[in-house]
Amino acid sequence: MNGEPNPGQSEIALSIRRILAVFLRHVYVLRRSWPRILDMAYWPTVQMVLWGFITQFFMGHSSWVAQAAGVLISAVLLWDILFRANLGVSLTFLEEMWSRNFGQLFVSPLRPIEMVMGMTLLSFVRTLIGVLPAALLALPLFDVWVFSLGLPLAAFFANLLVFGWSIGLLVSAAVLRLGLGAENLAWVAIFAVAPISGIYYPIDTLPPWLQPVAWALPSSYVFEGMRAVLFDGDFRWDLFYKAVALNALHFAAAVGFFLYMFRVARQRGLLLQQGE
Repeated sequence: MNGEPNPGQSEIALSIRRILAVFLRHVYVLRRSWPRILDMAYWPTVQMVLWGFITQFFMGHSSWVAQAAGVLISAVLLWDILFRANLGVSLTFLEEMWSRNFGQLFVSPLRPIEMVMGMTLLSFVRTLIGVLPAALLALPLFDVWVFSLGLPLAAFFANLLVFGWSIGLLVSAAVLRLGLGAENLAWVAIFAVAPISGIYYPIDTLPPWLQPVAWALPSSYVFEGMRAVLFDGDFRWDLFYKAVALNALHFAAAVGFFLYMFRVARQRGLLLQQGE
């Protein structure tokens, strides 16, 4: 009656302010972090593109589908090698950032190149742990024995492993420079190559303008080589040599980029100030 606020209305007003405060706190984080904004639109787009190409290929090759079950399951298992190899490097690096352990690591005699070698070795072990159970279960569940590929499987495994390391090192370098706000790049980067690697369909399914991009990736040669082995019983040495050459180029560039970003981070004091 004397101009005093109603207690009930005051509680409602305060509640709205708190809700808006929480909302704005995350809006400000999003506004300063383009990787997070990209992530929101990225996954629906990748799913649409990937399954769009799969559908387009199957519509024109219905006879191929009848004999493709083993090929598709083998493709899934090989894709998981690439996926796990990438995460084996990038997540190992991110775990050090999440625990803010860089200061402790690099007051020791540890050199950046030694860290790279340690991360790739751990990635190899993690990939084996992740892929072997799935490969063994494919036989009783789907009657697909991926080890029937024989020695070519080792060639496919090695090429996908190294390419996964390259992606993981590029992601680690980007996170080192941009901070933890870019940690989603560990998943964004690997799935960006999925639609153009020809995992489930030949590269000629892609639009002509996109095919040169696909042929710049070692993974495209691996999956084309896998289909040649399973459908024709022929190991394509030309595809193998091109995959090895591209892997050497990509891995050298990724290591060089990581070491450069590490030097920049050390000069700018970023090793002890990682955050959003």
